[in-house]
Order: sequence, then C-alpha cells, then structure tokens
Amino acid sequence: MEFLQIASLLIVLAGVFGAINYLFFKLPSSIGILVVALLASLAILLLELLLPQTSMAETVQTVVRSVDFSDALLEGMLGLLLFAGALHVKLDDLRAQWLPVFLMATIGVGLSTLVVGVGFSWITGMPLMIALVFGALISPTDPVAVLGVLKEAALPKSLETKIAGESLFNDGVGYVVYLVLFVVEAGGGALLGLVLGYLTFRVMRRIDDYSLEVLITLGLAFGGYELAVALHVSAPIMAVCAGLLIGEVGAKHGMSEETRKYVDAFWKLIDEILNAVLFLMIGFEIFLVVFDTTTVLAGLAAVALALIARLVAVSVPLLVLRPFSDDDVPGVIPIMTWGGLKGGISVALALALPESEWKTVILTATYLVVIFSIIVQGLTVKRLAMRVGREPELM
Repeated sequence: MEFLQIASLLIVLAGVFGAINYLFFKLPSSIGILVVALLASLAILLLELLLPQTSMAETVQTVVRSVDFSDALLEGMLGLLLFAGALHVKLDDLRAQWLPVFLMATIGVGLSTLVVGVGFSWITGMPLMIALVFGALISPTDPVAVLGVLKEAALPKSLETKIAGESLFNDGVGYVVYLVLFVVEAGGGALLGLVLGYLTFRVMRRIDDYSLEVLITLGLAFGGYELAVALHVSAPIMAVCAGLLIGEVGAKHGMSEETRKYVDAFWKLIDEILNAVLFLMIGFEIFLVVFDTTTVLAGLAAVALALIARLVAVSVPLLVLRPFSDDDVPGVIPIMTWGGLKGGISVALALALPESEWKTVILTATYLVVIFSIIVQGLTVKRLAMRVGREPELM
C-alpha cells in the first residue's frame, strides 16, 4: 500500500474506533481506541481459527507489516508528540521540580534498566547485554496517556509537573541509553533544541500572524527532528527542549494572545490525533507478535519486573531527596509507580532490534508489558490518584 493509503486507513480506523469507544465503552480516548483495535484484532484471529479458508488475518498482517511502526514513530510521530507535550509544561513549574525530574529521568532510567535487565537475564537465560537492551527499551514512560487519565484527579501541581517532566525526558533518555551514546546524543540534542527554539522565537517576535506562526512551530518540530537525526544527536530530547522554550519564552514574549490560543489549540489537536493513531497501531501490532508458552511466560515475568523496576526508579531518587525537600505530596511514590505507563516507543524500539534468537521473546514481552500498562494501569491509576494523591482538605 502507498503511504497516503496507509495514512488514510489509519485515520479512518482511528475515527471509527474512537466513535465506538465513545458510544459503547466510554473509556479514556486513547485507551479506548487501543482496546477496540485489540478486540478487532482478536476477532479477526478467532475468525481465522474457526474458518481457516478465510485469509482475513493474513491480509491484515500484510497491511500491518507494510507500516514500519518503528520508523513511523521514531522518525516522525515521536518528535511531534514530545514537542506538543513540552509546549504545555511551564518552565516555572519544571524549575521548581527540576532535581527530582532530572534524577528520575537519568538515574531512575538507569536503575530501571539494570533491574529489568538483570532480572530478565536470570529468568530467561538471555545474555546480560541483550537483556539490558530490553531493560532500556521498556523503561521509558508515556506522558500523554497518564496525564490524560489523571487530569480529572485534582492532583497537586508539583506532582503533575513531576509526572509530565520525568515522562517527557525519560523518553529521550531511554532512547539514548538504548543506543548507548548518552553524553554526546543527549547533550547535543538539548543544545540543538535550545538553539533552534531560540531562533524560532526571535523570528516569531517579528511576526503577528497566527496562521503563519502555527506553521513555523510545525516546521520547528518537523525540521528540528530531522536535523537532529542527520547530526546524530538525540532527536527526542531536541523536541522536548525546543517545545519547552517555545511554550514558555515564545508564548510569553513572542506571541499575541490570539496566536497563543491558536498555537495551543493546534498542538493539542495534533497531540490527540497522533495518540489516537499510535494507540490504534499498537492494537494491531498483535499480528506481529508470537505467542507460545515460552514467550508468554517471559512476558508475564517482564510485567512484574517492569513494575518492580518502576518502583525502584521512582522511590530511590525521591527518598534520597526527601530530607532536603519540604514538598511532601501525598501518595507520590505509588501514583508515579503505577502511573508510569509504557507506550509506543518501547514497541518501536523492540521492532527495530536486529534479528536474533531472542528478538521474538523481547518483542512479545514488550508487547505484553505495554498492553498491561496501558489497559490495566491506565484504567486504574486515576482511582488510585484520587484515593491517595489529593491534598488534605483544610478544616
């Protein structure tokens, strides 16, 4: 299928599945689309099992294989998603929480990688270096999914900032750890994002045309990401840094009120559309996963390891900082542990691994961790947050 045909099909299916979810399941939008896509995939597989003369599953599998999920996410959608997420994180809020965010997005990702890698190697017999690669690709969290389900939970601003900031940066850091090029890639990506963001801000200060300025921010997200890839620096971290700068400095000093309104609405819409398509694609990736006793048991073990690793990644930095901070938000560790939803970047990185005897195990384990995370944790984290994360009411 041609690119335009594939894109059209994904948009149509995302719209149809979104409508089905809205009318019948009434789940959070992205999670609902994933659930409907997963149910549709399972129905096709069941139909193929009951009526083997049909070739529906084979046809769908051919279409799914024609979409390079890894390239579509890592070389396209991820930059836009991170840029859109960063636009709505205010630097004043992030500055107040910079130390826990930094520690969780760096030391936390490293600890998570180590816990999952060592544990998975011990359970499956996988070589330690390969298991550590699995640990690196399963450690990043999905900020959009968790913020979407937490937005009605009335959490304290400091906790929202911790969740958003850590998730935005650990996507980039996790990708870099996966590539084992932290200093050059991360530092270069941050510098490029700040430089491009500043240059874009200087141009936007001289313009008062909301449609053109929206187009300029879109060019920054697309062009900056591709430039970072060409320069071999971290494109995800570039997108985060550029988005933070435009969302704070650019919005305050480079845009009129009308432009701010349109830029904000445009990027929220882009964010929602891309996440709908992303979660739809995750649901259909089941056709590329091999399920047998060995891979399923490894995947279930990986689910438990990912939760333990997330607890370590969150609790160690926060407990170290607790004696030096008066920011004692109730329930921060359980909320951030259970709310550390995994997303498309993990599946994309697993699919991008070179062929080996262990790739099937890693891909199945990754898929099961992501599905459990999004559906089980995603549908229960709001309830947990409302129970343990609210500020105590004043008497």
